[in-house]
Amino acid sequence: MGRKARLPKSSAEPVSRKLTAMQWDETPAQRRHRATKILAALRTEFPGAQTALHHQNPFQLLIATILSAQCTDERVNMVTPGLFRRYPGPEHFAAANQVELEQEIRSTGFFRMKTRNIMACSSAIVERHEGEVPRVMEELVALPGVGRKTANVVLGQAVGVAAGVVVDTHVHRLAQRLGFSSAQNPGEIEKDLMEVFPQENWIEVGRSLILHGRKTCVARNPRCPVCLVHELCPSAGLFTSR
Repeated sequence: MGRKARLPKSSAEPVSRKLTAMQWDETPAQRRHRATKILAALRTEFPGAQTALHHQNPFQLLIATILSAQCTDERVNMVTPGLFRRYPGPEHFAAANQVELEQEIRSTGFFRMKTRNIMACSSAIVERHEGEVPRVMEELVALPGVGRKTANVVLGQAVGVAAGVVVDTHVHRLAQRLGFSSAQNPGEIEKDLMEVFPQENWIEVGRSLILHGRKTCVARNPRCPVCLVHELCPSAGLFTSR
């Protein structure tokens, strides 16, 4: 097993293409074996990896995940304590004053859209599910404002159900750099990761890749020389030493 390179034709080629230009020449079985070694290495760096979003129940995690879109977890964690005191459950969010709720979450960005989604989602939970967050992927993604990423976060973290792999911007980037997917669509990336990793690892994979993407394999100037999976990464040769 080795590298099979397709280097950019010029330095003007988009960076996103440079990051996915290098691929391992490997069989599916070899790719799965490499994935197992990568996850084992990340497990030593991030033992017991958990979501950074503070929550006490599945509904709070659902709301926090909706708020985290285009926003840092740190900012969400600053907003949610007061938010959940004022709105303890879905029935309270469903009956909220829209303008007041917008002001409560304003600092998370896209607050008008998030407010609409939160209120509609909460109403659906009350009306369709007797106030309980669904524990089935199909029912979760049927809620307003809930996609597979949000559903996977809730199911994996709060319920312990491995229905898929969380694909956020970090997982998107690392799946390509690690040679696990060449897709751009999050749904296709998730499918590729689900083929590479066994189902019992799907929850852990998303968490570990997110943490690794934040700490080491950052979007710009990834810290390849100190990366634990440097020797297992087909993109490592695309970056100069930092």
